[in-house]
Amino acid sequence: MKILRDILYKVRLDTVIGSTDLKVNHIHFDSRKVKNGDVFIALKGTVSDGHDFIDKAIELGAKAIVVEDMPVDKKKNVTYVVVENSHEALALMAANYYENPSRDLKLIGVTGTNGKTTTTSLLYQLFKNVGYKTGLISTVEILINGKSIPTKHTTPDPLTINDHLAAMRDAGVDYCFMEVSSHGIAQERVAGLHFAGGIFTNLSHDHLDYHATFAEYRDVKKRFFDGLPAGSFALYNKDDKNGPIMVQNTKARKLGYALKTYTDYQANVLENQFGGLLLKVNGHELWTKMIGEFNAYNVLAIYACAIELGLEEMEVLEAISKLDGVSGRFQYFTTVKDKITAIVDYAHTPDALKNVLETINSIRTKNEKVITVVGCGGDRDRTKRPIMANVATTLSDMVILTSDNPRTEDPQAILKEMEAGVEPQNYKKAITIADREQAIKTAANMANPQDIILIAGKGHETYQEINGVRHDFDDRLKITTILKNLDK
Repeated sequence: MKILRDILYKVRLDTVIGSTDLKVNHIHFDSRKVKNGDVFIALKGTVSDGHDFIDKAIELGAKAIVVEDMPVDKKKNVTYVVVENSHEALALMAANYYENPSRDLKLIGVTGTNGKTTTTSLLYQLFKNVGYKTGLISTVEILINGKSIPTKHTTPDPLTINDHLAAMRDAGVDYCFMEVSSHGIAQERVAGLHFAGGIFTNLSHDHLDYHATFAEYRDVKKRFFDGLPAGSFALYNKDDKNGPIMVQNTKARKLGYALKTYTDYQANVLENQFGGLLLKVNGHELWTKMIGEFNAYNVLAIYACAIELGLEEMEVLEAISKLDGVSGRFQYFTTVKDKITAIVDYAHTPDALKNVLETINSIRTKNEKVITVVGCGGDRDRTKRPIMANVATTLSDMVILTSDNPRTEDPQAILKEMEAGVEPQNYKKAITIADREQAIKTAANMANPQDIILIAGKGHETYQEINGVRHDFDDRLKITTILKNLDK
């Protein structure tokens, strides 16, 4: 059990009615999980308001209620705590409840539009491979020194984060690498965490369904670096025009990395092919299995991070050269007979799709076709749909517009919005097939020897969400099965 007063440490309090010296069992923001002796925190969300479930929580045994708005009807023997921001309060209370585990290991946060999963996953691989006990909190999975835990959100809720960090601490983990999303920052999910360093990858069009403007999206990301403590480091992509903005007010030590600008950590692409990249990093040649200029930035970021965390330079270079790619990120398969190459990539923003297609076009011989299969998710940023289709049809020889995760939207309506982005000169390049499996099969049937098929948008995902229901669907499994049949 914990003392309520102790887990309220550093929370900005407005009013307290009742005792904070009482012993409590656990913290919950979901009233359905409350049991006798627990604390319930009422969060104001976009869909529901936790204040509507206060009575339910008390019926289930809550001894303390944390709110932004004091209830009119107050129950006896219940402590009421009014705070400025219940999302921030939840994060600080969660950290206190688990005894601030982020202070007992080195936690590195990675934020940006693209590259978060690749950067965190490669850092996890690198540090684990050189002998450290390592943790990972990413879109794909949560890893605690090799033990995998499935995850549903890029940045989990504060209770989940601190629970996992506490498990890492108890397992003796030295370093944890964590994706930090704009939603996670806006909703204060990372408040109360102590970061040893932060990495900014890049910023481009995404999440404008949640953030009203691009400027708001940028400023939310910046808040992460504003909150980094003195003694930590802030690594930023200096080639991205938003990089210097991210770190302009941080207390952390600022360090740039770039391919095109002179800065602290510098790299040049010497060779770029399907087999990998040859880079010159701070004067040293480095071969990596990663592909494309966008991955050159990711590799440079992990190199810089590893050096800042105290690893020896030659040890880092050798370790990077042995790293494997990340599932669903420029993952490619080739038929034996006709040498048809299929690439599966998570690219779900215009900039990510552009980066992948430009990489393919820089490697290809121009004697083959590039056939792209792409869709856009439902219940998400609608403004990027026509842009995605425009990018695909501009940089591909043939495009099949298809369904991604329509969620609760009509797939045909999503496709209509995508079709609006196809310019007249590219009309003949584009066809629409709503059924994603049929779209992938069609792309394979259209391919001639040496052609390249890009299947974009879902990457590592193993499901397709339709009308709120998740169905088994794995782009990698679908295309490998199809390619095996072509080889027969």
